Amino acid sequence: MSQKYDAIVIGTGQAGPPLAVRLGKAGRKTAIIERKLIGGTCVNNGCIPTKTLIASARAAHVARRGMDFGVVIDGAIRVDMPRVKARKDAIVLQSNTGVTKWLKDTSNVTLIEGHARFEGPRSVRVNGELLEGDEIFINVGGRASVPDMPGLAKVPFLTNSSMMDVDFLPEHLVIIGGSYIGLEFAQMYRRFGSRVTVVEMSPRLISREDEEVSVTIRSILENEGIAVRLKAECMSVARRSDGVAVQMACDDEPREIVGSHLLLAVGRVPNTNDLGLDKAGVKVDARGFIEVDDQLRTSVPGIWALGDANGRGAFTHTSYNDYEIVAANLLDNDPRRVSDRITTYALFIDPPLGRCGMTEREVRASGKKALVGKMMMTRVGRARERSETQGFMQVFVDAESKRILGASLLGTEGDEAIHCFLDVMAAGAPYTTLQRTMHIHPTVAELLPTLLGDLKPLL
Repeated sequence: MSQKYDAIVIGTGQAGPPLAVRLGKAGRKTAIIERKLIGGTCVNNGCIPTKTLIASARAAHVARRGMDFGVVIDGAIRVDMPRVKARKDAIVLQSNTGVTKWLKDTSNVTLIEGHARFEGPRSVRVNGELLEGDEIFINVGGRASVPDMPGLAKVPFLTNSSMMDVDFLPEHLVIIGGSYIGLEFAQMYRRFGSRVTVVEMSPRLISREDEEVSVTIRSILENEGIAVRLKAECMSVARRSDGVAVQMACDDEPREIVGSHLLLAVGRVPNTNDLGLDKAGVKVDARGFIEVDDQLRTSVPGIWALGDANGRGAFTHTSYNDYEIVAANLLDNDPRRVSDRITTYALFIDPPLGRCGMTEREVRASGKKALVGKMMMTRVGRARERSETQGFMQVFVDAESKRILGASLLGTEGDEAIHCFLDVMAAGAPYTTLQRTMHIHPTVAELLPTLLGDLKPLL
């Protein structure tokens, strides 16, 4: 005997709960299923806990710099890691509990805890019970990638998820992976007091960014005492009496780095391998991401895929926007598409990187006649007041249409100020709209009109 629903949502990450609630409020009998942690990655071992830890690390960093601001702190600055973790856990619990209560208190929504697997295009089995739904929404997220690296099966290692259980200070944290997750943990644990070494196969950190951004970020991290090893090829790991050794073929010596703990931060993979997607006929690509169209419909009518598992974004904000797109098309008669959104994200080191639109490399590849504006953060009053003058701001503009093509803000409050560019781009307005707008002094955003007032041809 099966249970019949109008809609079934698999996964409680950022897209799942709001969609289930919208469906329930629209009068549709809805089941939402979670096999592990309610709230998904962001709530439990992603955005919320890591940014909470980053806040604790920044507090330690600012305390150590007290004398720079005329603040005298008697005694050594010490980080109590169990208390840091306890604070993080309390904030995570609050978020997790809030999402759980929201789902349980919504009419027409049933929260089921268990592992759902497809048995057909309209049915899934969970906890031995068969559920049937007219519409099914897949929101299963992703997990840390564990590479096929020689020796890895014989050594202990951490991922972004297991790092959430750490309540001690690693003596020397070696991080394999020099991209967004790895760099955030690198600075965080350096500020907590660990020695940190970042090992990256590419010739530079966060290689998807423009070279000047990558070089500046490396300088920021090295200025805080983080060691960076690039072009580290043919990596292997081995156990040592004092920890874990990472061996590599690279240009620099030494060819072996021994750390007390190893963190893998080499990307993420979708949680699609154990869903029975083949039984439903849902197509995936070579990497396991579910193939979707511009409105997030899969290859099977009546099945949608949202969030990290569809390969159309790997952020909380893209997952939530997936929900908005599906809900608008399904419930509001408001045709929205994935291709309408503008790429935007941040790297939450300190100072942060805020990004939107095209990089310089992409602008050049487009063949567009473009203008560029650049300003060092040393010119920004807010940065000087805080003695946080590392970084720069850069924007690219289409010379013919006057539309903003993209921007990088690497500096204090860059993750907030980037939205000024993003909003003008989304409105389809010319850059002069922002250039002629009066901003509040003293802020980072007040310099954006000045930046746009000094554009030069991109040569």
